[in-house]
Amino acid sequence: MSGGLLVAGTTSDAGKSVVTAGICRWLVRRGVKVAPFKAQNMSLNSFVTREGAEIGRAQAMQAQAARVEPTALMNPVLLKPGSDRSSQVVLMGRPVGEMSARGYHGGRQESLLSTVVDCLEQLRGTYDAVICEGAGSPAEINLRRTDIVNMGIARAARFPVVVVGDIDRGGVFASFFGTTALLSAEDQALIAGYLVNKFRGDVSLLEPGLDMLHGLTGRPTYGVLPFAHGLGIDEEDGLRVSLRGTVRESVVAPPHGEDILRVAVCAVPLMSNFTDVDALAAEPGVVVRFVDRAEELHDADLVIVPGTRGTVKALAWLRERGLADALLRRAAEGRPVLGICGGYQILGEHIEDDVESRAGQVDGLGLLPVRIRFDREKTLARPAGEALGAPVEGYEIHHGVADVRGGEPFLTDGGGQRLDGCRSGAVWGTHWHGSLESDTFRRRFLTEIAKAAGRRFVPAPDTCFAGLREEQLDRLGDLIEEHADTDALWRLIESGAPAGLPFIAPGAPGARA
Repeated sequence: MSGGLLVAGTTSDAGKSVVTAGICRWLVRRGVKVAPFKAQNMSLNSFVTREGAEIGRAQAMQAQAARVEPTALMNPVLLKPGSDRSSQVVLMGRPVGEMSARGYHGGRQESLLSTVVDCLEQLRGTYDAVICEGAGSPAEINLRRTDIVNMGIARAARFPVVVVGDIDRGGVFASFFGTTALLSAEDQALIAGYLVNKFRGDVSLLEPGLDMLHGLTGRPTYGVLPFAHGLGIDEEDGLRVSLRGTVRESVVAPPHGEDILRVAVCAVPLMSNFTDVDALAAEPGVVVRFVDRAEELHDADLVIVPGTRGTVKALAWLRERGLADALLRRAAEGRPVLGICGGYQILGEHIEDDVESRAGQVDGLGLLPVRIRFDREKTLARPAGEALGAPVEGYEIHHGVADVRGGEPFLTDGGGQRLDGCRSGAVWGTHWHGSLESDTFRRRFLTEIAKAAGRRFVPAPDTCFAGLREEQLDRLGDLIEEHADTDALWRLIESGAPAGLPFIAPGAPGARA
């Protein structure tokens, strides 16, 4: 069996995804055949593998960092929230039903341990190393009994655990100590040490604290990763434009032409796969903003209604906030609107939904001659076609089935036969995620948008989105190689669980599972 490591975190968004991807890229560059793994992921950003399985986009990104094809084995359980208390459960890439949080943690999660362990063992039989990502924090002691993604999988595989802490938030030493202290003695024995993430400043000022932490816990710190601006990775959660972005607005490179192009993305509830707009944000001269007020659409050259896990809920939200009326005015004025997946469904004439919201028939915005019926079977596909005379690839994740009753085809088979989507005037819609990552199509689409908006904007002729992603993944590998103790990390990966480390706080209330 191969070696491995579990990357845990003191909190959600501590940097587990970044560190896991960085370790994968560092290892593959030194000739190690490596695979990522996350037993259970909760995210509305998902991806479709070539075998038609739905997994978290973060694991697909980590597979790219490892230079391997993503598979369902790398993320056997995906939870897609539909509300604060329930999620769709996707098992081995296929939806198996909706479940409340209480129902999942009350028994279903624990029953999945054998499945996730089997997936991990299959990967270990194929790869030299498997780098696992945890979820949230391993110190969520209220959930330890049914845990299958943090210490549960680490103990089952006898993997050492490195805990990542975000020092930019503050309190990283207390977080490291407290996370370890709350674990049971058996789980503490697997904690090999710590990794500080997002550090700004002089590392020498941090070193006394690292020495004290070592003295208190008996565990070393394996590196201090500096704060890196503009890291472009696919997020599990959170609202950001990845490649050149911040939470609200992307950082725009100088335009190739005379004007910039402004893109407003409606931040609908349960927004999914907002990574669709990353390719636009990567274009010089394109500014991408996420908006939630009608007045923010006024100066936009293109408005995007993105994917959502709650189409009917998002439609009601657009109406409540006046955004629906603003979209109707834009369309009447011939100003561009693009709907993607759930956004495409919202732009249609009506929606018949007895699956997702169970709201029955609901009137859409009527901007496209399309009628949507929700099917219990989810469409999961990796299609390819043509649009605006350019090749396009994408992926589909939706329950809605479109009955297109007019307009022009958006995506065709190259011979003029409609594959997906619709265009009516300046309004476009498609179920395909990821289509804007096709460089030639994106440039031609933006040229049309600029023309409709009256902008002297010219897409850069050489922007390669796939190349930009590779550069960012190399940056992650560089972070690990230059700022982590890679010799010590490799010894952990090779040798397995640490032995002989002292326990701390033996009376801690950690679960004794």
